[in-house]
Amino acid sequence: MRQRVLQGRFAVLRYFVAPGLALMLGLGGALAQSGPANPDQSGKPAAGAADATRDNQRKTDEFAEAAQAINGPAGNPECVWLGRRVVRLMWRDDLDTAFRHLDLYDRFGCPGGHVQAAFRCLTRFGAQIDDKVPKSLDDRVHACWINPNAQPQAAANVTPAPSATAGSAAPAPAAAAPAPATK
Repeated sequence: MRQRVLQGRFAVLRYFVAPGLALMLGLGGALAQSGPANPDQSGKPAAGAADATRDNQRKTDEFAEAAQAINGPAGNPECVWLGRRVVRLMWRDDLDTAFRHLDLYDRFGCPGGHVQAAFRCLTRFGAQIDDKVPKSLDDRVHACWINPNAQPQAAANVTPAPSATAGSAAPAPAAAAPAPATK
């Protein structure tokens, strides 16, 4: 009789072990996927929202500026966005992605010559783009998209070389330019 009572207890436990094991495995997976129990409730989300709003406003202003400065389809927002993206990707040597974006750019009816002119402008400003400065490339790409004929200002970036003369000595006269040859 005693053996029968013990077998009954184990039979009842069998019905609870399988579902209990499944429940523990399910809870373990759910807890592993959830975030921290006490998320940081500081002002970071509000600051992030303000930054996102400011960034969206800046982008809207850039598209409006491009539409005012550029006549024709190159000033359309979709052409501005895709075109600047193509130029940026070409600068970073991601040509495969740039060509895929260029296909989209063409499908929207945007002028391919504007991409070429903007990239030519960007290459003229190449030495002035600093990878360590955030948004340096983006700002230069936007400036070249708005005005592809812009020229770099070499005089503002070049520091004068120290003169070879010391103190109060008069500077040496500049060499005369050679006269043009006549036929």
